[in-house]
Amino acid sequence: MTPLIEQRSEVGARAAYGSGSSIHDNRTSSTLHVALLTGGGDKPYAHGMVEALTSAGMQVDFIGSDDLGAPELLRNPRVNFLNLRGDQRAGASVLTKIVRVLRYYAKLITYAARAKPKLFHVLWNNKLELFDRTLLMLYYKMLNKRVVFTAHNVNKGKRDENDSWLNRATLTIQYNLSDHIFVHTDGMKSEMVSEFRIPESKISVIPFGINNTVPNTSLSNAEAKHQLAISNNDKALLFFGNIAPYKGLEYLIVAFRELLEIDRTYRLVVVGKPKGPASYWTKLRRGLAGGDIADRVIAKIEYVPDEETELYFKAADVLLLPYTHVFQSGVLFLGYSFGLPAIASDVGRLREEIVEGETGFVFKPRDSSDLSRKIQTYFKSELFRNLEKRREEIKTYANEQYSWGRVSDIITKAYSSLL
Repeated sequence: MTPLIEQRSEVGARAAYGSGSSIHDNRTSSTLHVALLTGGGDKPYAHGMVEALTSAGMQVDFIGSDDLGAPELLRNPRVNFLNLRGDQRAGASVLTKIVRVLRYYAKLITYAARAKPKLFHVLWNNKLELFDRTLLMLYYKMLNKRVVFTAHNVNKGKRDENDSWLNRATLTIQYNLSDHIFVHTDGMKSEMVSEFRIPESKISVIPFGINNTVPNTSLSNAEAKHQLAISNNDKALLFFGNIAPYKGLEYLIVAFRELLEIDRTYRLVVVGKPKGPASYWTKLRRGLAGGDIADRVIAKIEYVPDEETELYFKAADVLLLPYTHVFQSGVLFLGYSFGLPAIASDVGRLREEIVEGETGFVFKPRDSSDLSRKIQTYFKSELFRNLEKRREEIKTYANEQYSWGRVSDIITKAYSSLL
């Protein structure tokens, strides 16, 4: 392992285990019985969380969906898997979607009234967010439940440039009704304190646990490239995840066009489902289909299930995160789980999460020319020249720095103090 990664990994290990009780110390956690409300999605994060909690000795009522069912959950004696959400397939009719959402809420309300756990941990809100933030939270409190909430985004409306007084008002209600809140960065904590007047003592910062549930087989980089019809000599750039305005894909398209004027061996792989204004995606689609770059672009514009994710991260030589606004990125940690270096814009905590020259590079946000230069720098660097060896080092570093053990240690203490 390179010195800088090794140094930071040792710091992470000391932070996780240097003080306080071990996450496996069941004297503090064996009596805890928690209901984990997942919203029915984000399988990697939800499974990582339930594994962390049960490893700490807790009993977990895991409120999930068809998408979250897995043999390892059913085999775990500490998990009570309750598939309240059921089917979430997007192709259903509008009437079917309405019925199944209403049925889910009826089941959830009934469960809450009868639930043994005194502590409810909300990982994600459900489909009717305004209802979840207000009446559902009040209902939990009326039942004398202690409610903790993981805020993956402090104010998603602000990030997506569609904020409103109603959005802010309902967020304020949910944050104030929560007994404790988990966020992923110090910047998120500061925003919650300054903009929503939440006491610092009520907020804990937890790492974004590394994604260790997506299948990771022996598929090699060469084999993955072959499956996507990418030449072994091509320099494969990956953009992965929801395609939304804050993701900055338009800046990557401009940078890619600049790169191809210099070197036609670059390939851009865009994988994800459009979200946000239809006009935004229409503009991007025209850019990707431009005559000067279309033959060098591979686009899979749809949601990619976990079992297909590995192919794209194994085929890529580098992950691109050209975000314009974000605190932290789960896609970055997904890339790290495959040992893939990243080139990211300097927004939020991305600079702190990337070890320059060791796990990737950082460029100026909204600056396509700087992104183009950093991509060229990367492909001339030792990091790329020794990529196969570095992949293993990045995976080791990430598993130490963003371990679910560190997450569990912080959460266990918060749970215990509430109960």
